[in-house]
Amino acid sequence: MKPDFDQFENDRMIDDPMNYKWGIFYFNRKDSRIVVPKRVRGMGWTMNFGNIYAYILVILIVAAGILIGKIYH
Repeated sequence: MKPDFDQFENDRMIDDPMNYKWGIFYFNRKDSRIVVPKRVRGMGWTMNFGNIYAYILVILIVAAGILIGKIYH
């Protein structure tokens, strides 16, 4: 089981540029959260692509969009 970090450690991990792929994709296997706040506070949320469930969530969102598009087309 992945450790749960306190708020200070969570903020430190988000601010660390080493936890980003190509500077934009948050990828941190130590962080158990699926959705995390963006580095620039107040600008929304992003996925933690170091967590396998983030990929599953993206696939579900895309599949729902395709399904809705086919229903209303």
